Amino acid sequence: MVCLTLDYPKYCVTKEIRDMFAKRAVFVAALLFLGWSALARQQSGLSDEAGRVLALENAWNHAIEAKDAKALDMLMAGSMVALESDGSLQSKEQYLAGIKAPDFQPTQAITEQANVQMYGDTAIAVTVFRMKEIEKGKTVTHRERTVDTWVKIDGTWKCVAAVAVSIPSKPQSD
Repeated sequence: MVCLTLDYPKYCVTKEIRDMFAKRAVFVAALLFLGWSALARQQSGLSDEAGRVLALENAWNHAIEAKDAKALDMLMAGSMVALESDGSLQSKEQYLAGIKAPDFQPTQAITEQANVQMYGDTAIAVTVFRMKEIEKGKTVTHRERTVDTWVKIDGTWKCVAAVAVSIPSKPQSD
């Protein structure tokens, strides 16, 4: 038995009661943590579906790095269009041909920032995308702001439109 004396009255509890209170405290703490994390996720706007779309954005990056046109093909709707940073408009077939081109040599493709907004079965992913590639024997880094539109078609998310706008490089300070 453990006794606690703070003045009057004297409080005594058995080990079983103390353990029961400790378990309840851990349970309440876990509930508070789960509630807080659910609230934080809700406030961040990242629903389960938005998380899936974000995962597809990352899969797109990995497919670019690996020059995996088949993986990219699976992510895109048949009628997908891409508005490139130079202003050109490409069909899905043209985009995939660019990925397969021998002179396209990516070494890194990552998303620096991402935000996914959900509108029913449509998701808009706004990202900052960075890609390093070898051009004429030199490593070049490109940064783009992208807006990708994803639609859930027959239960599967497909990209229907992709827009990329170049982010100019910051001049080097002397």
